[in-house]
Amino acid sequence: MMGTVARVVLLRGVNVGGHRTFRPTQLIEQLKHLDVVNIGAAGTFVIRAPATRAELRAQFARRLPFTAEMVICEGREFVRMVAEDPFAGEPLRPDIVRFVSILSRRARSAPATPATFPPHGQWLLRVLAAENRFVFGLYRRHIKVIRYLGALDRLFGVPVTTRNWNTVAAIASVLSGRS
Repeated sequence: MMGTVARVVLLRGVNVGGHRTFRPTQLIEQLKHLDVVNIGAAGTFVIRAPATRAELRAQFARRLPFTAEMVICEGREFVRMVAEDPFAGEPLRPDIVRFVSILSRRARSAPATPATFPPHGQWLLRVLAAENRFVFGLYRRHIKVIRYLGALDRLFGVPVTTRNWNTVAAIASVLSGRS
């Protein structure tokens, strides 16, 4: 990875509930000139060949069977994030999921953190911190959590896409050459 700028492409709201579906393996084959790695989470790709954000947007848009919202990040942001481990002080529990939401662009204003949802009673989603375009949090495995995750768009004033911390760690692993 040294010497090139790897990028991460995150597609928002794809292959979920039978909507906006595509076959990642076919997409990777079509984009093999970009040395693409599918991380496994719906719409999560590491691009190891040099390419600008504009080139990546055009390449993906040309090949997807629908219009997709894309968030493109520098790969080194994920490597740094995992190395710093924002969840180091949080105990691992089977009923709690660690997540990172990635803002499509910097928010004009960010809410105070930590924040919990709902604000009273047992929390279902907890926003621990926000740094640049990344929001770190926890959620309980509960059907109502999807509503609170969806509210992050309104809370930060920009579209967000969310990934499990395990997916973020897998991205960093690919970028570090440990996959």
